[in-house]
Amino acid sequence: MAMTDVAIQTGAPEIPDKLYFKIGEVSEILGVEAYVLRYWETEFTQLAPKKSGTGHRLYRRKDVELLLRIKHLLYEKRFTIEGARQTLQSEGRPPRTRAAKRAQQELFTQDPLPEIRRELSEILDLLK
Repeated sequence: MAMTDVAIQTGAPEIPDKLYFKIGEVSEILGVEAYVLRYWETEFTQLAPKKSGTGHRLYRRKDVELLLRIKHLLYEKRFTIEGARQTLQSEGRPPRTRAAKRAQQELFTQDPLPEIRRELSEILDLLK
């Protein structure tokens, strides 16, 4: 489900067309207190607003959309923080295939030194 679908379904207010939002503006858009947003930052690693030179949080549109998704999962779907975190992480990356898992395991189980030595030897032969 796309973020805009969630915003439409939940009746969330329209996100203004701006580059950055202050924490008070985001708090107003989401209808939660600023301390809740700061707490969510500590619980969801995907959420990392920029900080201004004076240390104020500056949220981008994608941050606000992610916050809307988090609020939807926590308040409407009644997920725990851990459940919401796992849901967002699984949505963020495609599932790994068996072939990809096997290739990664082979990468870490094979000793790369013999191959590196052979390639270096070939390079030395070319330089002679």
